[in-house]
Amino acid sequence: MKKVTVHASLEYDCLIGSGLLAECGPRFAAFGGSDKIMLVTDDKVASYYLETCEENLRQAGFRVYTFVIENGEKSKNSDSYLRLLNTLAEHHFTRTDSIAALGGGVVGDLSGFAAATYLRGIRYFQIPTSLLAMVDSSVGGKTAIDLPAGKNLAGAFYQPSLVLCDTNTLDTLEDQIFREGCAEVIKYAVIGDEALFASLEKTGVGFDRESVIARCIEMKKDIVETDEFDTGKRQLLNFGHTIGHAVERCSNLAIRHGQAVAIGMALMAKTLLPAPEAGRLTDLLRKFGLPVSCDFPAEQIFDAIRSDKKRKGNSLTLVVPEHIGNCVLQRMPMEDLKSLCVRALNQGE
Repeated sequence: MKKVTVHASLEYDCLIGSGLLAECGPRFAAFGGSDKIMLVTDDKVASYYLETCEENLRQAGFRVYTFVIENGEKSKNSDSYLRLLNTLAEHHFTRTDSIAALGGGVVGDLSGFAAATYLRGIRYFQIPTSLLAMVDSSVGGKTAIDLPAGKNLAGAFYQPSLVLCDTNTLDTLEDQIFREGCAEVIKYAVIGDEALFASLEKTGVGFDRESVIARCIEMKKDIVETDEFDTGKRQLLNFGHTIGHAVERCSNLAIRHGQAVAIGMALMAKTLLPAPEAGRLTDLLRKFGLPVSCDFPAEQIFDAIRSDKKRKGNSLTLVVPEHIGNCVLQRMPMEDLKSLCVRALNQGE
């Protein structure tokens, strides 16, 4: 097992290893407080792990309540959020009670936002079961739901008390979903670790899961400790996301988050990186079975970008790759970003 400690507004550990799911009860009970916990998950993850978690939590002395949503991004909405808040209230949860998020990024984001806002804040734990959630969304305290106008437009910064990454849960992921998480792993390599990038070129999807997940979390924790509230360096974690979120929206979520981020990274690389390095990134994304292009016109992509939460006035901060292993932040007027979208979408493979 590996441990990464995040020193943010709340200090907490991220544990990475096999079999951690069966330890959730005593690890959560160690924090003390009330004996009530709301276990939030989705219908797909529930079929694999809900019973195990419920039993483990009960054995540790918890009164366990469950809240199950439909699997998928479309459940990360205001309806699910309000239903969760009302469920907490119906069961008389207090500020000493807890929420545990068992699932991928959708479950984690929804649970965290509910924890941040119910009674102005109650404790919550993350049990990510997807690679994407383990390396990215479960760590750092970003919580949110989507609005019709765009992704993650209502949310809060709110840190978990503990993150348990049980690598055994990755064995039940569909291959496509696992590869989607690989897009975020590749993102970390591009923004700050050329050695990780080179190792991924050698291993492909057969990389050492515990070590790579720990490395990604270490990189994120270093950034979060410097910029917890996303006003500077933390924006580097958005590499590929500006175009990626637009692709998701244009597809009406038919293109999943990791796939869209892969497309965003590939388009940014082909537009801004030297050809040899752009080729390395495109080749690696293809090696992981990830898409590198889309059929949406530039105007449609740009219209979707206008709703990006990172926009400030008539400009937006873009993550610009200088070379593999280093990216910089660049404030870009929306008109320049529109031109970049045209170049990126119209230059072909």
